[in-house]
Amino acid sequence: MSREIGNWQDSSRVYHERAEEYDSWFTNSLLFDIETAAVLALNIPTESPALEIGVGPGRFAKSLYSGFGIDPAFAPLRISKSRNITVCQAIGEALPFRSKTFAQVSLFFTLCFVQNPEKVFHEASRVLQDSGHLVVGFVAASSKWGQHLQQKKEDGHPFYEHADFLELEDITTLLAEQNFSLTGSVSSLYQEPGKVNQMESPQSGLDKNAGFIVIAARKAP
Repeated sequence: MSREIGNWQDSSRVYHERAEEYDSWFTNSLLFDIETAAVLALNIPTESPALEIGVGPGRFAKSLYSGFGIDPAFAPLRISKSRNITVCQAIGEALPFRSKTFAQVSLFFTLCFVQNPEKVFHEASRVLQDSGHLVVGFVAASSKWGQHLQQKKEDGHPFYEHADFLELEDITTLLAEQNFSLTGSVSSLYQEPGKVNQMESPQSGLDKNAGFIVIAARKAP
């Protein structure tokens, strides 16, 4: 599933040039609160060391206790470092870590920006310890939120210029191909774009109509 979305320098440039603006999206954000609550609802034991691929300014890593993060955009890494995340500039397709280094690897809103999702999941499997957890949070392409973000891309929004949104089935297939087995899933964000005005309780299971889906998968021994 290698995709033509430009090279990683192109797709990460706007996040480097406008890092502070992007980071500000998360300040007092009900969306971020809903998304964080969905991840926490998986009830995965806190596992360390933990790595976030596409850590950006470190908002999720800080809230969800990932001590390490990589990102191709340099400026957000400085912000992430200020939040006490150990960071490295790198891409998900070529993680600069030894095999079986991490007990947990996570990706939040990252797969839509990578050039080769299969290779990212392969690398995640490689650096995970035996029976380690992979946590993936994403917006399904056919959901109302996926359609909303796709429209932003088509309208020229700089942060989504290189995004390529995946369907739920695409991601579950990729996980199976890399010998991951699902251990838990939640769906949330049923309020429509532009109409988010209250906190939501995540629902157990996979619902491609939800605005935010989180999957936990365990690496096969």
